[in-house]
Amino acid sequence: MEFTVQADAKNAEADILVVGLSRHPENSKGWESFAERFDGRLEAWTKQDLSFDLKNLLTYPTLKGTISRVLFVGLDDRKKLTEEDLRLSFGQVGKELKKKKMQSVAIYLDSFLNENITSEDAAYLAAEGITMGSYQFDDYKTTSNEADIAIESLHFLTEDDPEDIRASAFIGKVFADSVNEARTLVNMPGNILTASAMAEYAKELAAEQGFEADILGKSELEELGMGALLAVNKGSVEEPRLIVLKYKATEGFEDPLALVGKGITFDTGGYSLKPKDGIVGMKGDMGGAAAVLGAMRAIGELKPDKNVVAVIASTDNMISGNAFKPDDVITSLSGKTIEILNTDAEGRLVLADAVTYAKQLGATKIIDVATLTGGVIVALGKDKTGALTNDESFFESFMEASLETGEFVWRLPFTESDKKRIRKSDVADLNNSPGRDGHMIFGGGFVGEFAENTPWIHLDIAGTSNAEADHDLGPKGGTGAMVRTLAMLVEKMAEES
Repeated sequence: MEFTVQADAKNAEADILVVGLSRHPENSKGWESFAERFDGRLEAWTKQDLSFDLKNLLTYPTLKGTISRVLFVGLDDRKKLTEEDLRLSFGQVGKELKKKKMQSVAIYLDSFLNENITSEDAAYLAAEGITMGSYQFDDYKTTSNEADIAIESLHFLTEDDPEDIRASAFIGKVFADSVNEARTLVNMPGNILTASAMAEYAKELAAEQGFEADILGKSELEELGMGALLAVNKGSVEEPRLIVLKYKATEGFEDPLALVGKGITFDTGGYSLKPKDGIVGMKGDMGGAAAVLGAMRAIGELKPDKNVVAVIASTDNMISGNAFKPDDVITSLSGKTIEILNTDAEGRLVLADAVTYAKQLGATKIIDVATLTGGVIVALGKDKTGALTNDESFFESFMEASLETGEFVWRLPFTESDKKRIRKSDVADLNNSPGRDGHMIFGGGFVGEFAENTPWIHLDIAGTSNAEADHDLGPKGGTGAMVRTLAMLVEKMAEES
């Protein structure tokens, strides 16, 4: 997507002009000049026909000028407009532009500003929201579809600094593209996105972005003693993969942050079989891996001055005569033994080995991301990501990034009593399923046993990784949850180092 900035709005050329419509629109810089496009009728239209309601969209023809149509975006009271309001509004704009098959879009930037939203903020939010809102998954239907028409250019009409606006729009577009890549991964069926296929995708990403890639197959995992990941894979005909990507901001790779993703490409629940309603949609049980890969794409594009290692444990969880069973005892890469009480609590097992491996690679801080438990949905609903941590300062930094991206995260308590229940077993060091009460805490807390004293954050995106219906920032299906927040955190850590 091309970004241009033009001070002379009268001679701007595009398929459509996007304009923010707030109460008292005449207070927008340049409104009088803009109103000339409507041959004196705009004032009457704003009083009688146009709506100021937030996110309301209306398209009107212009009567003068080089752009034939204007898309008005309701902003209500612009003084009260927040960045999240604007992001969601531009998401709706993206949907509308795609529907209208617009390729060249001009944006009257000053009509979206207030005391708290600068032109750089608005450009960033426009590029991000429009790109996310216009996302569409290329499905596998054999019926012929019309060729996809993408938005090719955004033209920002403003007198403000062109270089800063283009730079902000570029970052917004990178974040949105990375989210959309993660969405596509989540939407892919498990027979196509196998562990080996995910590894190939990661290798291509590494080659594109200049990452160092290391893909470990089954024989290498056996040699390492990665018994938790291998146990989950025992019922499958598809071999597991441990995917490692290194973004090296420094030659010595000092003080790396680890992003660890759960990559269960399909989850039957194993012998603790899911019910027929619960098993549908389990192609998306690799949402944590998708979030990590999406974040790594953004990191590769933006090149922050912070070392990052991505570790993804990938397999499916199937049933066969070889599959692991309740009452089994397995030995993890860390050497800790685990009593299996529930084969459907498999995500925490693969994360345990992945977290241990990240520590062996020198990670000094760890964030694991997973569609881990239905318990987080019971606790928080489907619009909130649940979190656990063992480090207050690290979590505060993470929350600052979360607030900037508008991705809602809520921290749950993790007490000594919870840890005792995870460690309660007659035959092993840990058990993988202490009970249904506090399920999200026990699932994440189990992973924390392997992080040990390393600063660690656990993110359970079981509710937020998939949308059951269209929403402001995209269609139903994969959401790309946590991609932007992870990438934003790395950006912030780079600035602070």
